[in-house]
Amino acid sequence: MEQLERIKHMEDILDRSKQVIFELEEALGKYKDICKELAELEAYYESDTWKQDFADDEAGKIPQDMKRGVLSEDAVYNLLSYHDELVEELASVVEEAYSKI
Repeated sequence: MEQLERIKHMEDILDRSKQVIFELEEALGKYKDICKELAELEAYYESDTWKQDFADDEAGKIPQDMKRGVLSEDAVYNLLSYHDELVEELASVVEEAYSKI
């Protein structure tokens, strides 16, 4: 690779890396903000209150035109499972990044 090509290539890496790192910082901020709410959702999903809300929905007591995906048996479970997988992947990425410092 010639000098000018190399410099251009490295400049492109710098620009892309800077953009991705700034986007990651923003995403991490949003993630930190939502974690408390996610814990609240998990506590609700595991509670007797959710079971009663689910039973009432099954009995037709919850308006059919109301958004109520939280009462499906899979929506919250799938989100929490995906979150757990993502946390494991994040831990792996962080571990790899620290090993290069």
